[in-house]
Amino acid sequence: METSLSSGIEAGQDPKVDDDGHPKRTGTLITTTAHIITAVIGSGVLSLAWATAQLGWIAGPATLLAFAIISCYAATLLADCYRSPDGKRNHTYMEVVRAHLGGYNVKLCGIAQFSNLIGTTIGYTITTSLSLMAIEKSNCYHKNGHDANCRQKNMNFTILYGMAQVVLSQIPNFHELAYLSIFAALMSFTYSAIGLGLSIDRIARRGCAKTSLTGQPIGPNFSTTEKMWKIFAALGDIGFAYIFSNVLVEIQDTVKASPREIKVMKQATFCGICISSIFYMLCGVLGYAAFGSDAPSNFLTEFGFYDPFWLIDFANACIIVHLLGAYQVFAQPIFAFVENRCKNRWPNSRFINGKSFKISANKTWNVSMFKLTWRTAYVAITTIVAMLFPFFNDFVGLLGAISYWPLTIYLPFQMYIKRTNIRRMSFTWMWLTVLCVACLLLSILAAAGSIRGLIKAVTRFKPFQAES
Repeated sequence: METSLSSGIEAGQDPKVDDDGHPKRTGTLITTTAHIITAVIGSGVLSLAWATAQLGWIAGPATLLAFAIISCYAATLLADCYRSPDGKRNHTYMEVVRAHLGGYNVKLCGIAQFSNLIGTTIGYTITTSLSLMAIEKSNCYHKNGHDANCRQKNMNFTILYGMAQVVLSQIPNFHELAYLSIFAALMSFTYSAIGLGLSIDRIARRGCAKTSLTGQPIGPNFSTTEKMWKIFAALGDIGFAYIFSNVLVEIQDTVKASPREIKVMKQATFCGICISSIFYMLCGVLGYAAFGSDAPSNFLTEFGFYDPFWLIDFANACIIVHLLGAYQVFAQPIFAFVENRCKNRWPNSRFINGKSFKISANKTWNVSMFKLTWRTAYVAITTIVAMLFPFFNDFVGLLGAISYWPLTIYLPFQMYIKRTNIRRMSFTWMWLTVLCVACLLLSILAAAGSIRGLIKAVTRFKPFQAES
């Protein structure tokens, strides 16, 4: 692999382009790790206390650790498949699958990947509007007391976030997101650290809440069936907290070309998942210790804490800034897919291809009315869906359950088996197959839990009513 890569780099005559003719990539270990952390850590980290409360002290941390190991292992297998066997680059997940497997697997990848990407951008729009609303409610509670009626409508906040994304969506491509991703990753550390600090403070002042080795206990108001469904949902929350395979290839495509590019990607994956796992474990464990079985699904937006109000406001502001960047990490592959298809279909269209302007010795800026129109329209549509269906996050959970197995487990495993010519019934083949089947069963259980949650959310939904 290194020989073919080196020869490809040496063969290039223009120092401004890489071996595939694309502009020279500049991604480093730091920027790649930042992309991964931005993709992996979402505000869902603050819901891990709830997930741990459903599973208890034994299964909760064990599940977090198991999924961290599985996700890291699967991601390193996918990183090995970035280049085709002949050394040719693949710029998207679908191209990687086409180069190694082909056939129906390409369609499976496309449907799973883009449904997940689109669902995530809508989910981030809803989550950000909730954080904006939480800031308003926090100030209201501070001014009028914790028992005040501080109900808010989230429509205006959703529109405000959509307007910001219209501007950010004009960033040309994934390669230009490095600084935004680094800043977004710092914000995720900040609000996670604030959540941890508030949990520690609550434990110091009130002591540990009532907890259990097996999670929320069964009682008169909590049946065995209800516990089963909540365990399914908790397993899904933890498993999908580590998903970033749907943008892993696009992230790897930003790494600077060198014989070490795959090694850099694997190191970034390991660092990103390790850092994310530390925060996940701390938030889950300390949050459970602080709240016990009453742990809220998000203790910043659902007011597990009220004071200090300014710190709650700041933490929610950090969530907003982080999701501004995270939205772009998931939206850029969608933009690139549509724009490349249109360029191939109408190669001579000035409306689609635009005009390039030189802004410095090494940089040009391409102005395209199609990009402006299409990207603005995409943001507008996701914003409208977020306003009309504020329960859409439950649907995103279902999309995650369905797409987790093919994107994170099945396709990377199958490509690695074919690329390395692993014999059927060998130890490695058996190990990968058993793990693949186990994760499929988990996805089915999580999907069942998500469907139940979605049905309950739809029955409770009252359009255009103020949020509580």
